[in-house]
Amino acid sequence: MSAKAAAKIVGVLFILAAVTAVIGSFVFYDPILNSPDYLIKGSEQANKLILGALMELILVVSAIGTATTMFPILRKYNETIALWHVCFRFLEAIIITVGVISVLSLVTLSREYAATAMPDLSSFQASGTVLKAIHEWTFMLGPLFMLGINTMMYSYIFYKSRLVPRFIPVLGMTGSVLVFVCALFVMFGVIQQVSFWGGILALPIAANEMILAVWLLTRGFHISAVHSSIHRGNDIRTNPL
Repeated sequence: MSAKAAAKIVGVLFILAAVTAVIGSFVFYDPILNSPDYLIKGSEQANKLILGALMELILVVSAIGTATTMFPILRKYNETIALWHVCFRFLEAIIITVGVISVLSLVTLSREYAATAMPDLSSFQASGTVLKAIHEWTFMLGPLFMLGINTMMYSYIFYKSRLVPRFIPVLGMTGSVLVFVCALFVMFGVIQQVSFWGGILALPIAANEMILAVWLLTRGFHISAVHSSIHRGNDIRTNPL
């Protein structure tokens, strides 16, 4: 794959990941995650919730796609970090998938509650609380904790290689630190993830992904940087000493 084609694919996947993440988590999941009568709403709006799960599965595919598409280019500059990026991106995708499974399990729980003639409310609520807690933790560990690590890795390579203008990876590394701090604050109960401060701390990394996506779609990778890396690799192989 050419660097130009790879850049366009990565740009599209970044945008697709952002759109599906917002739609899935904040629009379609609302009836079962934020409603006090979620045991009833889940079965009533099952199709909407399943559609939200599909949105997040598209997010998972997009996240893996960005890492694997960038890998052949990033490895020319730092193969170790490029490989770490792919592995940690897969881990991020696995965490998000576990969250999707918890939501789909809530749908099943709601259907069972609706189908039971005289349901034991306390037992259904206990199961629902566990499943909602699983989603809450995966929602923090994937889109915050792991995202901060992944963005730091590819932003560092972009900064060193000048594959994109340096202001983009600088924003990415800054956003990585802030979103990682946000994850720690959420873990220790200092702030809520969906809150004013949570949004402020996550804003730079979101801006970085969108700016990077637009740049890759319109300008692509800095081709001379890619070519110079290839030439350096060829020189090392032909003249190892």
